[in-house]
Amino acid sequence: MKRSGKEKQESNSVTSQKTLLNEFVEEHADLIVYDTYIDDGFTGTDFNRPSFQRLLKDMKNGNINCVIVKDLSRLGRNYIEVGNYIEQVFPLFNIRFIAINDFVDSFKNPSSTNTILVPFKNLINDEYARDTSIKIRTSLNGKKKNGEFIGAFPSYGYIKDPKDKHKLVIDKVAAHIVRKIFDWNVNEGLGKIAICHRLNDLGILNPTGHKKLELGQNYNNYAIQGNSYTWTPSTVRNILNNEVYIGNTVQGKRRIKSYKIHKIENVPKEEWVRVENTHEPIIDKETFKKAQELSKRDTKVSQNTKELSVWAGFLKCNDCKRAMNKKSSTNKIGSKYGYYICSTYRKKSNNLCTKHSIKQENLEKAVLKAINLHIDLLIDTEEILKQINDTCFQKTKNENIENMIIAKKNEISKMSNIKRILYEDWKNGDITRVEYLEYKQKYENDIERSKKNIERLRNEKQKYEIQNRLQNEWIERFKEQKGITELSRDIMMELIDCIYVKENGDITIKFKFQNELKNGLNT
Repeated sequence: MKRSGKEKQESNSVTSQKTLLNEFVEEHADLIVYDTYIDDGFTGTDFNRPSFQRLLKDMKNGNINCVIVKDLSRLGRNYIEVGNYIEQVFPLFNIRFIAINDFVDSFKNPSSTNTILVPFKNLINDEYARDTSIKIRTSLNGKKKNGEFIGAFPSYGYIKDPKDKHKLVIDKVAAHIVRKIFDWNVNEGLGKIAICHRLNDLGILNPTGHKKLELGQNYNNYAIQGNSYTWTPSTVRNILNNEVYIGNTVQGKRRIKSYKIHKIENVPKEEWVRVENTHEPIIDKETFKKAQELSKRDTKVSQNTKELSVWAGFLKCNDCKRAMNKKSSTNKIGSKYGYYICSTYRKKSNNLCTKHSIKQENLEKAVLKAINLHIDLLIDTEEILKQINDTCFQKTKNENIENMIIAKKNEISKMSNIKRILYEDWKNGDITRVEYLEYKQKYENDIERSKKNIERLRNEKQKYEIQNRLQNEWIERFKEQKGITELSRDIMMELIDCIYVKENGDITIKFKFQNELKNGLNT
């Protein structure tokens, strides 16, 4: 396998160290090589390096009595740990320690390990590691904020652009599977377990198998035992929740605690670095949004029809707020009908909640009627909002903000002129240097405040314009459903957030547009 430039440089460094050590041993007949311990690619601040741990084991077993390194930094770059090994561990096991280039030999020159130069050099090596860590982290954070991909392996469905390793391009084979997963979830109503079974039945390799066997990448997933490249529900869940598929890059979800403590910790979601539209999306935003909504609902596919119920995830008991369960029964004339009852009442105890029963037929009629009534109300409200915005608020508010921005710009222009005049007055001797500096600082502060006010006004104007645009978008979407005669899952997901069933069979519908309607009327 071809090595990158960095890997080659590291290997050359190890080769040169081995050459130096072998030459040293050849010059000293009392030394016999038992083994060579190489931790190529591991940081010197970590003493859990595999070969170093192997060296400690050989020390404890009495296989070796001498440790030779090129210099102190090769033993490690942790000031405290290196000192501990030189002053405590090695003497405890009667180990002779030699650092060739630093002229340290605990057997021939015992005082060489106690000189002030040893801890001083160890401190310098430690500081070098810390400084390097800060520079690398700063560089990587800058790349993250620019939306550049810095990971070793992209998410399933993408590969690195051959022309730019910090950009992602679509992997057509895997992207096809990603689209299938979202389609099965959103349009067919399959849950994570059902999708997992379908993928495995079709013999499709999971992301690890795809990367290793189909893309030939040196990728390892330590959660996978052996060569089992089957899908799991958690893998499907991660794909359905990953924003990378709508073109966003989200990085910085985990971090190493420090350059000395190499424990990986999770980063709070609010601190993740999220940059939108960095690469070509595989999934449209509307489909992705529906998948997120479905993940929050308790939805199961019917075992009889193999279809997702229109009501799945929407019906809740008005009192205990738990899901409603579907049941079926037969009336006096032998006709079957469906109805819903509270899951707490059915599965736990009738002392914890009551039945809250409602027939499916009555539920459908009530929801259809409520939707059409609310759509009519929404259309009327749209006209009211339009009149209010056109006549009073929108035009006036935008004009007021723009006028305030112009006024602030004029203030900045005036104060800049005053600063120029002040300079001339100072040079002409009309004011002292102290007075000039005092007035100059005052006007510079005023200019800075005006600039910040302009920025705030521009943000307010942009926010107001976005709010109006979004308001028009959701109104148009709801208007498209006017006059519906039959409920579908798409309509339910578009319009309704939740339906609460009361004990007497009445329902309360929480529409998605209620918050938007309230915001619009308060504008």
